[in-house]
Amino acid sequence: MRTKIAATGYILALTLAPSLATTLPAQAAPTVADYQQALGLRDAWSGLTENIAEPAQWIEGTHRFVYRKTVAGGFQFVIMDTDTKAKTPAFDHDRLAKAFTAAGLDGSDGLHLPFLRNFSRMEVIDGGKALTAYIDEVSWTCTLTDYVCTRQPDGDGRQPRGFDVVRDLKIPAANKPVASPDGKWVAFVQNFNIAVRPAAGGEVVLLSSDGSEGEFYDADSITWSPDSQKLAAYRVRPGFRREVTRVISSPKDQVQPKVDVQLYPKPGDAVDIDRPVLFNIAARAQIAVPYDLFPNPYVMSSLTWRADSSAVTFEYDQRGHQLYRLIEADAKTGSARVVAEDSAKTFVNVERRYSHDVKGRELIWMSERDGWNHLYLYDVKTGRVKNQITKGQWVVRKVLKVDDDKRQIWFAAGGMYPGKDPYFQHVYRVDFDGSHLTPLTTVDAYHDVSFSSDMAYYVDTYSRVDLPNVSELHAASGARVTEVEHGDITKLLAAGFRPPEVFVAKGRDGKTDIWGVIVRPQNFDPAKKYPVIENIYAGPHSSFVPKTFWPFGPHSSGDKVIGMQAMANMGFIVVQIDGMGTMNRSKAFHDVAWKNLGDAGFPDRILWHQAAAAKYPWYDISQVGIYGGSAGGQNALSAVEFHPEFYKAAVAYAGCFDNRMDKIGWNEEWMGWPVDDSYAKASGVDNAWRLKGHVLLVVGEQDMNVDPASTLQVVNALIKSRKEFDLIVVPNDGHGALRNTGDVTYGLRRQYDFFVRHLRKEATPEWNAQ
Repeated sequence: MRTKIAATGYILALTLAPSLATTLPAQAAPTVADYQQALGLRDAWSGLTENIAEPAQWIEGTHRFVYRKTVAGGFQFVIMDTDTKAKTPAFDHDRLAKAFTAAGLDGSDGLHLPFLRNFSRMEVIDGGKALTAYIDEVSWTCTLTDYVCTRQPDGDGRQPRGFDVVRDLKIPAANKPVASPDGKWVAFVQNFNIAVRPAAGGEVVLLSSDGSEGEFYDADSITWSPDSQKLAAYRVRPGFRREVTRVISSPKDQVQPKVDVQLYPKPGDAVDIDRPVLFNIAARAQIAVPYDLFPNPYVMSSLTWRADSSAVTFEYDQRGHQLYRLIEADAKTGSARVVAEDSAKTFVNVERRYSHDVKGRELIWMSERDGWNHLYLYDVKTGRVKNQITKGQWVVRKVLKVDDDKRQIWFAAGGMYPGKDPYFQHVYRVDFDGSHLTPLTTVDAYHDVSFSSDMAYYVDTYSRVDLPNVSELHAASGARVTEVEHGDITKLLAAGFRPPEVFVAKGRDGKTDIWGVIVRPQNFDPAKKYPVIENIYAGPHSSFVPKTFWPFGPHSSGDKVIGMQAMANMGFIVVQIDGMGTMNRSKAFHDVAWKNLGDAGFPDRILWHQAAAAKYPWYDISQVGIYGGSAGGQNALSAVEFHPEFYKAAVAYAGCFDNRMDKIGWNEEWMGWPVDDSYAKASGVDNAWRLKGHVLLVVGEQDMNVDPASTLQVVNALIKSRKEFDLIVVPNDGHGALRNTGDVTYGLRRQYDFFVRHLRKEATPEWNAQ
């Protein structure tokens, strides 16, 4: 069943004794009981693991860290003191649950606190005396002395923006006075212009006179120089206010429908144009910054002063995402120069931008300029590269820590070990000059590492799909101090769990490895043939095949894979694949997505399926289905439009089916700007006439992420093309329509029905008669 070894813990076998598998008749028409078993799998497996620890969160300025782990029936939060090695509950769980209930959040208990889904946005503060947490995007603060939970005001006081590029001018800016570092002045916006006055009160001095309603100064952008003698701010030319109007057909408080309006910039729309302006307080002087180095911004970063107040810096992402610059403007003259930049014929990957100022003299800059994502050291004064810090056919995934004095960088990377899974994240340390590259993680797995604020310790939490989480405390040298937790899945194994199989096949170029996983039914019979269903999400902003151990709770990222197992239990093989066009591989691998979202890696995916079928006689590629949501919804529809010879049925949730209809940033990032015919070529609307096979479209009428009209435009095109299809419009539901709402079991049952009818060719239960 399992073998215990010191380095990696449990290694799970791919075959289990028949007595451990949940009984489910294979390849017979599914019964109501079969559906109930599949729909109840999440609940049945929830609470069956123990000591599955998630990555640690250090309490700032201490040698203590907090982590969440599974316990029988739920979750517990633990604090460990690295100096004493003592572990204690992070707080009184039952008392905290009662505090949330008293604050109006019902339905939680000590084992299921309401911030479980957003644990990464929970933080213990004030030395362990309080915590902050986000619950359904609302911020809460709870004291851990008298256990009182308080909802915090919505937002941070800054003027909201539509997808970060168009300010919502219907909502007045907070315009809070910004105090100078020496406390003598405050700055604010008055009548669209920059103004200052003494902090103690006195005459208001207008520093600008060129502000107007059509070109105003942004109060949120005001930034004082460290010497309190200067300030910088953006003057803004507002972009186009596009609004999406949604009908709330079934409001809870009245019979008649309502209307909701959302600021929603789309590809091609005019965005806010930000221009930096500098001011000298003593001279009452306005200093213009020429904008020939940043003429066409998509977004501009916050303005940041040099420590010596000599200049202000900002990052410029050019519209179309093909040029990205760090620019410095001189505080005396306003003259601007490029400190560092990246350019590309396709796209500069803004999902992975990183820069770090080293004492105003050097800069650490992340770039894909050599075809792989790496770090470079710049001389700030000359704007030249001093040396490439990391190099090789592997990718830096993120920088974790930088020590300017020791001139060392700690970073996460993938793909450094030939023949190993390139998506496994490992952590390394390297000197600024590229020397002494040192691995801090060694086990062949995916590693999450978090460091104490003084860098004396780090916690390494690692796992694979077949290895439950192991959490270890290490000294800064890398020496292992102690094991923090070791996952126990004995009960889960007894319930019939088996890990997915990792499967690798060559992609369209005949050379590149394409990685995926295969999930079999729990009652798998190798003598039978099974239709195949692909769970797809081909968004270029990341990679998506699970790499960590997943089934440790109903609110974990493993939800989708537990869902894959439940789907498989209905008599299917269920798979997930990362094809070309997704991230975390080479620049060339990623560039396949450029102006080409309709591709979605399908040439690689189909070859992967064919390789699996060649190896396994039970893998039936004559009946292949596909499902996905959001970008995955677009991908699912594309499968049956562009590759109907292979994909026979698709379920598409909340799809951004036409990239001209979706949010501006994500779509322009991959499809480019200006909007051209590549958008039409990838459109599920313009290509609806190509549909063969079967499709089920699901959309929430209150989707605030993807304009729900995108789905209805597909419907319109399908009707005009005389195509048959299924449609579910979910009143009051949003982007997670029938996937992560209270109606999830209804949505899953409809998905199961759809694939049972169209792939297994079996009748489904008469649900209305139940």
